[in-house]
Amino acid sequence: MTTATTSAARPVETAVPRQQVLVLYPADSRLDARVVGWTRYDGTGRTSPTTGDSEEPPYGSGLEALRDGWRLFQAAQLIPPHPGHEYDVSFLKHEYFFERIVTVHEPDAR
Repeated sequence: MTTATTSAARPVETAVPRQQVLVLYPADSRLDARVVGWTRYDGTGRTSPTTGDSEEPPYGSGLEALRDGWRLFQAAQLIPPHPGHEYDVSFLKHEYFFERIVTVHEPDAR
């Protein structure tokens, strides 16, 4: 594969938008509740984060993520527990999905 070059013999790059996703699991349904679980996905390919790869959450609450520029695009539906199962331990039912669009520069595929 060849890459087009400019007069200075540098490869031409194209700005391409990529999505980063942040999933926060708060202690309860409030957006400003303390985060107890999290995971990240990086569509840029710059990093390969995995669940549990750090001791501290990237944000203390979903509200902190919003203030840092992340866009909330999905919140878990609030479904009341079935009678008699109010205190069952199960999955983390409160979750917020955030996204951030970042620009990466890739070699132009001409």
